[in-house]
Formats: sequence, structure tokens, C-alpha cells
Amino acid sequence: MIRIIRVFGGALGAIVGLALYVDPRLIPETAQDNGFFAAAWVVAWVCVGFAILPYLTIVPAIWLVRAVQRLSTAEFITAVAGALLGLVMGLLLGLPLSRLESPWGTWLPLAVSLIFGLGMVGLTVAKRQDLVLAAETMGIFRRPDEDAAPARSGDPHVIVDTSAIIDGRIAEIVDSGFIYGTLVVPRFVLDELQHIADSSDTLRRNRGRRGLEILAKMQKSSATPVIVVEDEVPDVPEVDAKLVALAGRYSNAILTNDFNLNRVAEVQGVRVLNINSLANAVKPAVLPGEELHVRVIQEGKEAGQGVAFLDDGTMVVVEGGNRHIDTELTVSVTRVLQTVAGRMIFAQPLIE
Repeated sequence: MIRIIRVFGGALGAIVGLALYVDPRLIPETAQDNGFFAAAWVVAWVCVGFAILPYLTIVPAIWLVRAVQRLSTAEFITAVAGALLGLVMGLLLGLPLSRLESPWGTWLPLAVSLIFGLGMVGLTVAKRQDLVLAAETMGIFRRPDEDAAPARSGDPHVIVDTSAIIDGRIAEIVDSGFIYGTLVVPRFVLDELQHIADSSDTLRRNRGRRGLEILAKMQKSSATPVIVVEDEVPDVPEVDAKLVALAGRYSNAILTNDFNLNRVAEVQGVRVLNINSLANAVKPAVLPGEELHVRVIQEGKEAGQGVAFLDDGTMVVVEGGNRHIDTELTVSVTRVLQTVAGRMIFAQPLIE
């Protein structure tokens, strides 16, 4: 878009340069016959139009749109009402001023309208709380009851983090029907996923590409809707903070596999759907004294220990299991340890 505006600005600069060049009051007729000077004059105006026009059109428009997006609903309504009130006041005061002689009668009404309009916008936004209270006192409207249950419209929207996508298990969880509502993928999460897929590291690149494939598959065939939103939080540079802020705009829920994001979101009152927590929760319960049939595959960290794994990936530390590597045996559970990374089971062989 900016390139198109720059090209249009260059063309407009050429037109303005030609129009000014043929004006004898600005360029003497003796200089107008100089072809080199004429070309340099037009090129200079083309460069001016190419460089300046975006800052006179699209850049202020983008700034205005972002400023409006940062306003709350109350600030936006009071700003519009203040602008209308200020323009009306400026119009009433500008009518008698327009009878003055030129140029005062032309510019003073415009200046008064501009001053009153901007002034009333700032005044109403700054005093919006008092204005709302006054309107409520006069019975113009009633503030919703805080004790009443909040109204919910439509399905819940769950913000999806990059770690949840590249984890891979999200597709099976969605297909199982455990997630109800709509999965929301912010544009900056998709950009981060694309950056991982273009990484020079082979492992990161493969995980990123698998994440993109899983996301595309869910968009096409998943019963749970998956949408990509362009919402941005320009004042917040960190991705985790952006996700928490966006969650507040939707259903106040985040689907992630990131431990740090989990903690940050919980502190700020955002509901977290952690895939690792779900995986640990659905693992079958194992109690001390139960018997398990495992295969020891390697030595443990401590002397004499052997390590085995259950079908769900749970680590089983077998005391004295180093003598049974590559051997299947029956063990008795002695204790179960729950850690941040998952669950560990300690056991002893029943048959030495």
C-alpha cells in the first residue's frame, strides 16, 4: 500500500513541478528554456512527492486507527460526543466571526471550530467517569448489575500459543472433542511459527513445519473452528504478554504448553489449558504395591538403577535394574513422585 502511495506521490510531484515551472512569476522565461534545469526541477518534485505523500496520508491514517483501537468503549463514545459538542459550539461562535473581512472571516471560524472540537474531545475523555455518573443519576441509563452473571454470546474463544501448535498433540485433543468453542490463532503467533519453520536448525525447522501442517489440517477437517485474527497489541513487545492481553479480549483462556506463560497467565487471572497438565491428568493412577510389567532399557543416574518406560511415557526407575537391561520383568511400585516435568515411578523387581 505504501509503495502505491509513493508512486502516486511521485506522479503528483511531477505534475506540480510542471505546473510551477511554466509559471513566469516563479521561474523566469530565460530559465524555462534550459532543458537540464527543467529536468532537474521535475525530478526534484518527483522525489519530494515520493518521499512526503505517505507521511501526509497513510501514515497519519494508520496512527489514527491504532489510537482509536487503544481507546476503550467509554473513551470512544465520550470522544465522539465531545467532538460533536465542540463542533456545534464552534459553529455557533463562528457564524458572527464569518462576517469579518477577509482573511479573518475565512480562517477564524475554522480555527474556532478546530479548537473547540479538540478541546471538548480531551475534556470529555478526561471526565468520562463523572459524565457516566451524572447520566446514571439523571436516569439516562443504568449500569449493569455487577452481581448478575455475565452474559455470554456464542462459543468461548481460546487463544492458542505457538508451543501448543508445534507440540503436535493439539490435533488429537481437538479431534477427541475435549476443547469446546473456537481456537483463535493470532497473526503474530503464525508469524513466529513461520519463523521457526524457516530456522537453520533442522530440529526447529521440522517442528515448525509440522506445526504449520497440523494447523492447516485442523482448519480444513476439525470439528472445532480454527480462526486466524489480525488483532495486535502494539504497546506490548513480548509475545507472552500479548497473548495474555488478547485472552482478556476474548474468553479469557489460553491453550499452551509453555510453563512460564502458564505462570504469567495464572497470576493475571487468565484460565490456562495446559496440554502437559492434561496428559498427566489422564494417565492411569499407580499406587504403591501395584505390580507392573516393564522392560528395562538403560541404566539410571544412581548406582544400580535401571530405567523403563510405560506406554504413556511415564518413567519407571527400577532399583537394582541395571542387571536386567534389555530384559522384561515384573516390578512392584514402591513410591510415585509427581514433578513439574511429569510423573516418576520407583519400583523394585519381584524376582531377582
